[in-house]
Amino acid sequence: MSTSSVSLTAASSTRNMAAVALTLASFLAASSAPTPLYRLYQQAWGFSSGMLTLIFAVYAFSLLVALLTMGALSDYLGRRPVILAALGLEAVSMLMFAHAQDAQALLWSRVVQGFATGMASAALGAALLDLDRERGALINTLSPMLGMAAGVFGANQLASHGHDGLHQVYWWLLLVFAASAWAIAVMPETVSRRSGALASMRPRIRLPAHIRPAFLRMAPLDIAAWALAGFYLSLGPTLLRVITGSTLMAGLAVCINTLSAASAIWLLRHWTAQRMLRFGGSVLPLGIVILLLGVASHSLTLMVAASIIAGAGFGVGFQGALRSVLPLAEPHERGGLLSTIYVLSYLAFSLPAIAAGLLTQSLGLVPTTYGYGLMLIVLGLLALAATRQKAVTRHGA
Repeated sequence: MSTSSVSLTAASSTRNMAAVALTLASFLAASSAPTPLYRLYQQAWGFSSGMLTLIFAVYAFSLLVALLTMGALSDYLGRRPVILAALGLEAVSMLMFAHAQDAQALLWSRVVQGFATGMASAALGAALLDLDRERGALINTLSPMLGMAAGVFGANQLASHGHDGLHQVYWWLLLVFAASAWAIAVMPETVSRRSGALASMRPRIRLPAHIRPAFLRMAPLDIAAWALAGFYLSLGPTLLRVITGSTLMAGLAVCINTLSAASAIWLLRHWTAQRMLRFGGSVLPLGIVILLLGVASHSLTLMVAASIIAGAGFGVGFQGALRSVLPLAEPHERGGLLSTIYVLSYLAFSLPAIAAGLLTQSLGLVPTTYGYGLMLIVLGLLALAATRQKAVTRHGA
């Protein structure tokens, strides 16, 4: 092969990686875009906190249904058709959001969006690994963080300064998804089609036996990391608004947390998976302790510092979790394994946040925050103990 052919292949691979990575980031941007708008919706349409919790819950439930039924489909049909179908469904949800005028319309928009996001997540993640197993694991962690930060920041800015702040962000996202569909449509397929697509849609957890020990070791930190994300996307904005009185600062706190996660992932990308897991298990609980001190003292400085520190633990810990299991999967196992990881992650993301939303109505925001924070500290320390136990076992062997 000539030097020019090699360069062309490398350039094509990089373009394809960029297209898939940006598409994954776009799905997560769209999923987080409603976060800074929820209180504005509530003020405009007059629905209860219980309805707000339900809107959060249906997204997570729909996403989990998609992961359990569609998570491995791209291992059989190919990555491209599944991603394109998910993009079409996501476009429908953007149109629903853009025309929503009440809480019921918002709820159904989140149902459709959740299914589209679940359908896309495993296929996009597997496509990244197909294109480059080493860089794919890194981008699988980095893209969601950057996407969530961009979604919250963009929606926050448009709501504060744009025309029709409740809907405008969805029209912009619709354009992004149209561009993504074109980019995915022209890229080559990365896996061969094989039989068994219908059978793969039977709901089940796909975790190959040889991956289970590594999966169980990383699970506590994955749960802690995504429960932290659930906190920042559910209670976090309300908590910051109560303490600072600023809607803008409430949205920026989520951006700070996810941008810190992305920055730490990039800076520490050369670490081993085990070192990343130990870092996450140590730093995430520290960030939560500082957050609780900030809540107790009503200190914005401490809360911003906590967002940065906990965000670093979240990002690096999740990267370590992925890197400890993804390299163990064969190409035909990648979609199914990623769907299982995302099922665990989104259960951790949604269930504590839903419970906290319900408890807030009876216990109050601050006591619920303390309870949520203590749970995260315990999970982080359990994850740290699991990584240290593995190190001791290896040393003893």
